[in-house]
Amino acid sequence: MTASAAAPVPNDLPFRIIWRSRALRQGVHRSTQSGAGGAFRDLATLLEYRDPRRIDMRQTLRDPFGTLHVRRFEEKSHIGVSMLLDISGSMAFEGASRKMAIAADLSQVFAAAARRGGDTFALYAADEAPNDALSCLPTRSRAGEAEMIAALRRYHPVRRGASGLIAAAQRIGRRRNLVLVVSDFLLPEAELEALFEVLSGHDVVPISITDSRENVRLPSWGLIELTDLETGRRRLVAMRPSLKVEWQRRIEARRSFFRSLAARYGREPFEITDTIDWDRLGAHLARGA
Repeated sequence: MTASAAAPVPNDLPFRIIWRSRALRQGVHRSTQSGAGGAFRDLATLLEYRDPRRIDMRQTLRDPFGTLHVRRFEEKSHIGVSMLLDISGSMAFEGASRKMAIAADLSQVFAAAARRGGDTFALYAADEAPNDALSCLPTRSRAGEAEMIAALRRYHPVRRGASGLIAAAQRIGRRRNLVLVVSDFLLPEAELEALFEVLSGHDVVPISITDSRENVRLPSWGLIELTDLETGRRRLVAMRPSLKVEWQRRIEARRSFFRSLAARYGREPFEITDTIDWDRLGAHLARGA
């Protein structure tokens, strides 16, 4: 069963930013630009903002020096929305769901939501290196969206490692974007920290995809064969109670490291297990950062 079958893809997904866009093109987000429309922003002198049509007579008459004051209004601007997608071997896992199907659903919804808000949407996919065939430069094209989503739904990850996400992240550019990092985040801790460091100038939303069948219940005693989803290596382990406790401690330590890293560089991660709870994701995005 795929995530799409269990959770129908919504027509829209609102997202919110609390920073101000510097873009000149009009959109639906708060902006650093001033203009004639929008909500009242502040007062400025006529020398600071040369628009005599906006003179505020009340404030001007109150000024003991007779300085002319004008009202400034906040324009709305667009932003860039970018998705950084992990397509490494571990994302090929299929259990209670198919990870790449979930990623495709997320891409479809965010691309449509960005286009409806006048924003651009870009997709940067990577495993060991950036994958140009699956990536999409910033666009507002509905046709481009459809091709991108279809390619993602057909793709089956084969390469191990996701170190190429760092190079892909550098393609986003310096202008601040809302960046959705979609992955199972099984990267080594050093690579994970380097990735977030590259994205430090953006509004980063980590979206973690996991499957309930990935992590089997470890026995206290016995021989078990374990497979590293990220590297593909298999290992025969003689399990015992002390090793089981240490294993679980390391899993929790890694989860704690990821959460603290995400909170330090962006927003708290949103975790998806098997299916996407669209209402909960919408609430998470609406909180801003």
